[in-house]
Amino acid sequence: MGAGRSGTTVLGVALGNCAGYFFAGELNRWLPRSGVPSYDGARRASFWASVRESIDVDDELLGGGTSCLERSSALFDVRRWPRRRRLRRRYRKVSEDLYRTVARLAGATHVVDTSHYPLRARELQGLQGVDLYLLYVARSPQGVLASMRREDVPERSFNTGATNAYLWLTHLLSVFVFLRHPRERRLFVRHEDFLVDPESVIAEILRWSGSSASLPDLSALQTGLPLHGNRAAAADVISLERRSTAPKRISLLTSAIQFPWRVIHSRLRPAAR
Repeated sequence: MGAGRSGTTVLGVALGNCAGYFFAGELNRWLPRSGVPSYDGARRASFWASVRESIDVDDELLGGGTSCLERSSALFDVRRWPRRRRLRRRYRKVSEDLYRTVARLAGATHVVDTSHYPLRARELQGLQGVDLYLLYVARSPQGVLASMRREDVPERSFNTGATNAYLWLTHLLSVFVFLRHPRERRLFVRHEDFLVDPESVIAEILRWSGSSASLPDLSALQTGLPLHGNRAAAADVISLERRSTAPKRISLLTSAIQFPWRVIHSRLRPAAR
């Protein structure tokens, strides 16, 4: 859970290389894409075809109709509130079926979902047949801004004003969802801490989620069979680059606007440091 461009994909890939964990990518895309993965590959296509065949889905949930339950901006559109109430029960049922099916077909005890939407996480808190372990991942706002302003990547770019508004809304909802989750099943992670000492952060996540798996080889991480993710998920193997320097400040205004979240995040517990 957290803002986009915060390093959730590489963290998910790393966890997916641990015994018992399956990196499923951004599972919020499963319904809009009718279960079809974003990337090619026979093994990937076969796996997600098996998932689709195992789950009965109401047609009204397909094609992006559930964005009203996931997108933060949907809270401000009162016209979508009745739809949220009407779809919620079916959405949660399909979500639970999806996690349990993916875990069964992958032979995994833990499914890693990097969807990152706080409202989606709020809906998942209502699942009865899934133990939800909630990772709140936050990146320096300067790093998010630099990524959002890039125009040489497939993802959509945003200006400084839009990025700051997005970060404020996302963190506001994320902190609310984080604090209402059981303390023993929530964990806050700073992306920069992960890049400095990934072994310690991964080891902490494994202990927290009840696993005794060994640490993966961070120089050769198999991406596996994720349904959807950023461009890193399209590769077969990636290597984690450690980085100990703070992101370059490119916007003094952003530093000022996002300062309250820096203070709040420093006080969130439990946290992997």
